[in-house]
Amino acid sequence: MTEFAGSFVDTPRLRQHVWTSGPEDGRPLLLVHGNITTGGFWRYVAERLPTDVRVIAPDLRSFGRTEPKPIDATRGLRDMADDVHALLETLGLTGRGDVHAAGWSMGGGVLQQYLVDHPHDLAGLTLVAPLSPYGFGGCRGADGEPCTPDWAGTGAGTAAPDFVRRLAARDASSDDPQSAPREVLLTFFGPGPNRPNVDEDFLVDQLLTTAVGDDQYPGDGAASEHWPNVGPGTRGVMNSMSGKYHDTSALGDLADGPPITWLRGTADQVVSDRSMFDLATLGELGVVPGWPGADVMPPQPMETQLRAVLERYAGNGGRWREVVLDGVAHGIPREVPDVVAAEIERTMADA
Repeated sequence: MTEFAGSFVDTPRLRQHVWTSGPEDGRPLLLVHGNITTGGFWRYVAERLPTDVRVIAPDLRSFGRTEPKPIDATRGLRDMADDVHALLETLGLTGRGDVHAAGWSMGGGVLQQYLVDHPHDLAGLTLVAPLSPYGFGGCRGADGEPCTPDWAGTGAGTAAPDFVRRLAARDASSDDPQSAPREVLLTFFGPGPNRPNVDEDFLVDQLLTTAVGDDQYPGDGAASEHWPNVGPGTRGVMNSMSGKYHDTSALGDLADGPPITWLRGTADQVVSDRSMFDLATLGELGVVPGWPGADVMPPQPMETQLRAVLERYAGNGGRWREVVLDGVAHGIPREVPDVVAAEIERTMADA
């Protein structure tokens, strides 16, 4: 396999930095990263894939070395999904139906949107600890009912101010486990027990390329009359994941869609039915004061919501399977890259 390395591709939408490996005429595999990371985070999975796979792992807008164009959060994750479509179109890979894709965390949400908008482009989809079809926070039940009319508890205002400040300062230190970007990355998004086998400084360097501001990460804040008194603005990354704007539940209505594999870790503290990044969970634990109770704002059942959509997907002729990784946390592509590579390869073979 050729070296996993980055280069630039100019598309009609933006100048995109893309990590690639494998032969140019190989089986195309699109890998989409999550929040505060880059396409480079897929390197350990890419190294374990068959030599005939052509890996295409873009840095999404606001991340890595891709042109940091503004994000219109009122489109949900469509700005990013449209960027990915423009990239594949530029590479001559749209309309063929032979591209496989895997998306981790927010990247799983991007690919859900991509599949809804372009159902015939993808031959198979692997979702790795993906964003719920109803966004992040502020909703209840399997059908994603909003807890408040304005989706309080979601968006840029939920980001920790000290973390954002240190991210903007490109602070690579490790002096505070609560706010140092390095420590947040390694604790919640990192390799876990596989830490000795990854290049920690490389991951931190990639994290620190995140574009910070109202148009990028985390976005513009908005006040709310409802607890916790913040709601989604209209610009930037975190707002684009609010269920006010991001709703890919139409995925369940696609007819005869491509096979989907869902990987989740039982120790995931980021995407779960009780996420430690969901302010409702933190309120229930007493970390965020004033929580109005589970009858008003319960923790979002993220896994339950995705499962319900996938079951509807199956009812419309789609195939899906759930792979549960016992004791594995959110950083699945770095904690167990061999498992991720094997499951992607299995999905490619099943298509």
